[in-house]
Amino acid sequence: MRATDTTPEHEFDADGDSDSDQNSDVDKADQADTALTDLPPSAKLVYKVLEYEGTMTQNELATESRLCARTVRYALGKLEDGNHVESRVCLQDARQSTYRIIDS
Repeated sequence: MRATDTTPEHEFDADGDSDSDQNSDVDKADQADTALTDLPPSAKLVYKVLEYEGTMTQNELATESRLCARTVRYALGKLEDGNHVESRVCLQDARQSTYRIIDS
């Protein structure tokens, strides 16, 4: 804030929350529901593989999509953050997770 400025940088409501805090909560919610079109190509490919093949492990996704494991892991993270895919512990091998598309 400049010395000649008389307007406060942040306005507070009755609860003491600033407007910018409320806006950041809304932005986080918007980011969580990222549109599939806004995701990187690797995430779109992993999504399509899950769409065609159904529930799969990360290793199966890497094999089927022909992407390296690190790229699949990155893509799954983006898809989970965007609420497009959910993971569950694999019943056959608890060290792995299975991934499936969230029905919307």
